[in-house]
Amino acid sequence: MYYSIRGKVVYYREGQLVVECGGVAYDIHVSNYTLSKLGKQGEEATVYTYLQVQQDAVRLFGFYSKEEKAMFEKLITISGVGPKVAMQILSGVDLSTLAISIVGGDVRALAKIKGIGKKTAERIILELREKIETDVDGAQEWMRVGAEAPGTDGVSQDAVMALASLGINRTEATKAVAAAREKTDKLEQIITLALRSLDR
Repeated sequence: MYYSIRGKVVYYREGQLVVECGGVAYDIHVSNYTLSKLGKQGEEATVYTYLQVQQDAVRLFGFYSKEEKAMFEKLITISGVGPKVAMQILSGVDLSTLAISIVGGDVRALAKIKGIGKKTAERIILELREKIETDVDGAQEWMRVGAEAPGTDGVSQDAVMALASLGINRTEATKAVAAAREKTDKLEQIITLALRSLDR
């Protein structure tokens, strides 16, 4: 229903951002990451939103980027991971590290996040890796033929998969990773540079 809201930040505190738009103030649940980017009172902000409608409550969740929102939407499809837990995850680790942990199967990294146990971390990795490999635009094909493509390697493939987990399609991800790969061979830096180049 609401794709995004643009307006003036009138109030903020941990986990909450209030944005006034057209005379209406929207109370938005946000991650620590989004708050660090947008939590400046009196300034204009664009917040990508997700509306949760339940029998006894309606809640609006907000995100600094489309990628953060895409990851949130993937997380809440997992059994036992509702919006509250998903926001804890997004508050406990940056997007690139989260994507790397999922693609790399790093249970320990996810289990370190407050409120996330080992079983939940394992379930997140199992289900999201499966989704990334089969559902995201072109990701499965990329993993199958990546070794045949010129200038690609395991690090580049992992980077593309990590970007795919953030909702970026294969073509954009491949181009961005290729450019970033010329500057560094470290996975996390490649992902960070690729995201910056996409200006998301």
